[in-house]
Formats: sequence, structure tokens, C-alpha cells
Amino acid sequence: MNIYDCIVIGGGAAGLSAALTLGRARRNIAVFDDATNRNRVTEESHGFLTRDGIKPSEFRSLGIKELHAYPSVTIFNDSIIEVKPKNKHQLYEVFSNQKQYLTESILLATGIQENFSLPQVKEYYGKSLFSCPYCDGWELRDLPLAVIAETEGYVQHLSKLVFNWSKDLIIFTNGKELSEDVKNDLKRNHIKAYTTKIKRLHGSDGMLKNIELEDGTLVARKGGFVVPNFYRPNQLAQQLQCALDENGAIVTDGMGHTSVQGVYVAGETEKGSPSSLLIAAADGARTAASINFDLSSKRF
Repeated sequence: MNIYDCIVIGGGAAGLSAALTLGRARRNIAVFDDATNRNRVTEESHGFLTRDGIKPSEFRSLGIKELHAYPSVTIFNDSIIEVKPKNKHQLYEVFSNQKQYLTESILLATGIQENFSLPQVKEYYGKSLFSCPYCDGWELRDLPLAVIAETEGYVQHLSKLVFNWSKDLIIFTNGKELSEDVKNDLKRNHIKAYTTKIKRLHGSDGMLKNIELEDGTLVARKGGFVVPNFYRPNQLAQQLQCALDENGAIVTDGMGHTSVQGVYVAGETEKGSPSSLLIAAADGARTAASINFDLSSKRF
């Protein structure tokens, strides 16, 4: 059986960037990706220098195309369901649905996914409702916007940020009360806040038109920002017994090393929280440099 230098699990910005660095370092690697990256639901990705406004599917295709120039890189359109150490020779066994692979090291770069306390948000997410003002605020500038956030911390954070792109802003807490201090801050900036629970979102083809509250109030909005709950879509870090901190982030040394020798992490997978494509790609390149140096030192 072919033994890889590294198996990269996840083909988003972090995983593909790491694969490029490792491929150029002449490492025999495999990349596993099932095209479930969370930005697939949006029309455009922003903030990546030279690629601002690119479609996520095109970004992924370009990355994979570049990897084809390196013969030591193999790409599998497949999901990894289990990983475990194979004690002899300090290798790892990696299992997809039908096959088994062996590798000296593993890079976890599967990213995160979202869910919402309001399931209907999914109908609008990536088209008129978003989670990151830096990614999508410019496109929504000066429109009548909503911030849907259910904790004071997120209300304060997002209201300050989004107010920079549009002064026509209304806050919706979906039934959660706000302190007088927060209410006063919003009032001082002429931002209205509704604390009544949301009954329904109205619109068509993913474009928001109105937000209906349980008391019958109908508020016209053309888009806005929501606070998802983020989670890792698999238990691979736990299978490998990587140490987690009290917030569920994977413990690292800042250079991609986890607490388990030969296991690395890059991108959103590490902290379980969102980042931009540019930051994730940079993190993937940095972690790949750690992997390559460790392999080089091992064989020197």
C-alpha cells in the first residue's frame, strides 16, 4: 500500500493552500474533499487579493487545477469517516467509505458548518443574509438592513460593524431582552431594536423583503447579517485524541502542531470559528511549512 507523507483532509482554502506548499516541496500527499465547503451557498467570495468577487466553486476549481501541476499530489473526491494511529512505524490509518490509506502525517482542514436558531434563514443565507460584514458588507451598503442576533455581545459587535456600511439598520433579537445600556447605545445612533420573537421571513429566490414578528409587526428589510452557530462537521480531532481547550478549540503551538505527533490543523477547523479565505489560505501555507520541516528533520 502506498504510504503518503501527508493526507490533507479538506479541500477548502486552508487545505488547498497547504497542498500547494507540500506539492512544491515534493511531498507525496493526498487531498480528500467532498465539496461541502460552507461558502458554497454564496454567489461570491470577497477579500482575497486578486480574486475579489470570485465564485466559491471557481476558486476551488482553480486551486485544484494548480495542484495538477505537481505529480506527487493526488486529489480524491471522497469523505474521510475515520482516522486512527497505526502504532507500527508511527503511521496513521485513514478510512473513506470504501478504502483505507496509510500516511505519516495528517492535516485536519475540514472547516466548519453553520446552523441557525431560525431554520428559515437557510433560504436566504448566502444571497441576502450573511454572517460576515467584511465579506459582504460592501454589496449591502446603504440598504435597509437587519442584524439578527440573540445575545447582547453579538448585538453590540454586529451593530457597530454593520452601521459602518448602512445607517438604515434595525436589530432583531428573536425574543431576547436587551439591557438599558445597550438600548441607549442603539437609540443614540437612531437604531431601532425589536425584542419580539420572529415569526417568519418573507421574500423570494433568497432575497429578503420583510421580517414578520409574532405580534404581527412587519418590518421591511432587504438583507442583513445573522449569527449562526458554528460546529465542526466531524469528530476526526476527537478520534485522534487531539487536546481541546475549554472553548472547544484544538490546542496548537500557533504553527499548526496539535498535541498529537504527526497530526496538524489549519483554517477554521482549529478554533471552530469563521475566518476569511485569505486568512485560511495563509494558515494552510504556514502549517504546511511545519509539516514539511518536520518530515525533512525526520529524514535528514
